[in-house]
Amino acid sequence: MKLVIFGLTISSSWGNGHATLWRGLCKGLARLGVRIVFFEHDQPWYANSRDWISMPGGELVLYDTWRSIACRAEAELLDADAAIVTSYCPDAICAQQAAFAAARPICVFYDLDTPVTLTRLHNGERVPYIGDDGLERFDLVLSYAGGAALDQLRSVLRAPRARTLYGHVDPDVHRPVRPQPQYAADLSWLGTYARDRRTGVEQLFVKPARRERARKFLMGGSQYPDDFPWTPNIYFVRHVAPQDHAAFFCSSRLTLNVTRAAMAQMGWCPSGRLFEAAACGATLLSDSWAGLDEFYEPGSQVLVAGGSQDAVDALDADDAELRRIGRAARERTLDEHTCHHRARLLMQLLHDCASTQRADAPFVSTAPRA
Repeated sequence: MKLVIFGLTISSSWGNGHATLWRGLCKGLARLGVRIVFFEHDQPWYANSRDWISMPGGELVLYDTWRSIACRAEAELLDADAAIVTSYCPDAICAQQAAFAAARPICVFYDLDTPVTLTRLHNGERVPYIGDDGLERFDLVLSYAGGAALDQLRSVLRAPRARTLYGHVDPDVHRPVRPQPQYAADLSWLGTYARDRRTGVEQLFVKPARRERARKFLMGGSQYPDDFPWTPNIYFVRHVAPQDHAAFFCSSRLTLNVTRAAMAQMGWCPSGRLFEAAACGATLLSDSWAGLDEFYEPGSQVLVAGGSQDAVDALDADDAELRRIGRAARERTLDEHTCHHRARLLMQLLHDCASTQRADAPFVSTAPRA
C-alpha cells in the first residue's frame, strides 16, 4: 500500500503535538509494508528546530510553496491507495482538491485537533483547513477525539464516515530509562504553552509549587509568556527534544497531564503526552475529563486531580505506591496504546472503507449483448 500524507509537520516537534504522533504512526505503517510520501510546508520556525529528517519506508517532501510541488503531488497521487490531509496543514484546501481530482486514492481527512476545530466552528470562526463543503467529499474522516466529537463531525461537517484514531506512543522511543539529575523533580510538566490550558497548569502545578516550597517542580515546553506566574521552586527547560522525553518523565516522582480546555470539555481525547509518560513507567497525575477511565484506570493506573489539594495529596503518597501505579500504566500502554496498535487500526479502517466502496460501486456486466 502507498499513502500520501499532507500534514502540518513531521520534521520538527517544536511547539506542536503532530510531529511525534506522525513519526510513530509512520514507523508502525512502515513495519506493515506501507510506503509513505509525506508533504510538509517548510516553515522557518520548524526549519530552525528540525529534529527529524528520516522517513522509514518512504520519503519526506519539504516545499516552499504549493505551486512548487503541485505537479509532484498530483504524480504521487496517481498510484496512491490513500491520501490523508490533516488539520492545520497549511495547504489543506489545495491538497484536498488534488486528492479529490485523483481517480485512485481513498480520500481521508485526519483531524488531530477535533475539539479545537469544532469549538472554532461553534464560535463562528473560520477554520482554514476545512473547505466550504465541510468534510462531505471525504471517503473517511479520522478523529483524534471520540465520544460526541464523532456525532458532531457527522452533523456539523457532514462527514459520511467518521472513526476515531486516538493518540499513541512509540515504545522504542518512550520507555523506562535511568533518571537524569538535570530533570530531577517532585512534579514535572511537559507541554507547549496554550492559553486555554493555563488555568489547569496553574491549579495543578503552580499552586502546589507555592504551597510546597521545599519541593522541586520542573516545567519543559515552549512559547510561555513573560507574565507566567513563576515561583522560585519552578525550574524551566525551554524545549525538551523527543529523544529526551523519556529521561524527563523518568526523573520525577510524578509527572502531570493537563488537557486543553476544548479537549477536556468534549472528553474522550487523550493527549499524546499521556501515553508517552505512561510508556516510560512514569506515575501520571492527570486532570479529570470524561472518558479518561477508558484509557487508564483511576487510582491504580493514573492519579486524577480535580484541584490543587489533590495534587498536593498525590505528592504526599508513598514512593512504592507511586512506582506501582507507574508500572501498571506502562503495562496498559504496551497492551493497547502503541503506534503499532494505531497503525494496524488505520490499515483496517482503510480496508473497510475500500471494501464498502467496492460493494457500493454500480454493477457493470461484461456479458456480450444479445
